[in-house]
Amino acid sequence: MSDEIRFTVEGGLATVELTRPKALNALTLGMIREMHPQLEAWEDDDSVKAVLIKGEGEKAFCAGGDVRAVYRSIVDDLGGKGPSELSKTFFLEEYRLNHTIHAFSKPYVALLDGVTMGGGVGLSVHGSHRIVTERLMFAMPETGIGLFPDVGGGWFLPRLPGEFGTYLALTGARLDAAGAVALGVATHYVPSTRLQGLEAALATTIAEASDGRTAINDVLDRFAEAPGDDPTAGHRELIDRCFAESSVEGILEALDRAAADGSGFAAETAATLRHKCPTSLKISLEQLRRGRSMSNLAEVLAMEYRMSQHCIAGTEFFEGVRAILVDKDHAPKWRPDSIEGVSAALVASFFDPVPGREFSL
Repeated sequence: MSDEIRFTVEGGLATVELTRPKALNALTLGMIREMHPQLEAWEDDDSVKAVLIKGEGEKAFCAGGDVRAVYRSIVDDLGGKGPSELSKTFFLEEYRLNHTIHAFSKPYVALLDGVTMGGGVGLSVHGSHRIVTERLMFAMPETGIGLFPDVGGGWFLPRLPGEFGTYLALTGARLDAAGAVALGVATHYVPSTRLQGLEAALATTIAEASDGRTAINDVLDRFAEAPGDDPTAGHRELIDRCFAESSVEGILEALDRAAADGSGFAAETAATLRHKCPTSLKISLEQLRRGRSMSNLAEVLAMEYRMSQHCIAGTEFFEGVRAILVDKDHAPKWRPDSIEGVSAALVASFFDPVPGREFSL
């Protein structure tokens, strides 16, 4: 067991703790390689009735995958001439772990206390129980760094109510606890002050129960509270109307019309979109539209793995990570630098097979 991740079992409750609090528990390839076989072992262990996953510290569950390491592996180690071994394997193994969580037959309880973004969403949203606290900050911010909402975003985002998943994917908008519960991203709200008691109650109750799922639900009935009013409610109609358009250009035109009619929210949303990576916006919209009609998560992950490898072969991911995470000048120079400059042919190319690099379980 490394110093990045910790596994324990008590009374039938297995616990995964991400232990990189200074890095907001960002997910590394080493953590993925430890967690995946451990989950598979617990799946086959009759003494384990449920799994709980949490992040160390009070700031984050998991702020995402360690994309900076992927960037470094190509830019620093290979002079920008990729792909590196890490860029090929990180996304593949991360997506396989996401699928294992999705297919896990036992209760999988994620405690989302703090920042939960990108790869952290992949570690939680596919599980049976997603418990959020008042410290939650949930987002899929990938269009700001030249990527797309991966880790199964093409599966769960189109299945949120209306077009809210499209809105979250393209804008990178943040959800608080009440919004996450209202949209079904989270299943329960528990105040952070009650988490320690919740964990203790889960361990005790599961140890005495024959069925882990019933035990968890019984405990949550005692600990869960109402998260407050849904902050997304007032914007749902506008989001559904504008983000139902078939193109990014159409979405922006619809937002501009609403802004002209006096909607400050529409004006703010349009401005946000115009600061995102144009290529990312277009491939993300196509990803979600394709994902909506796909029949299972494995099919979506196969699509997303192709997309990840095309992103690694291009320029936008490296420019986005440089501007936002490395140099932190927040002034990326996108190529193309406009929505109109991203052709249909360019978008389609991100979904082409990658010779020798296809997703498999």
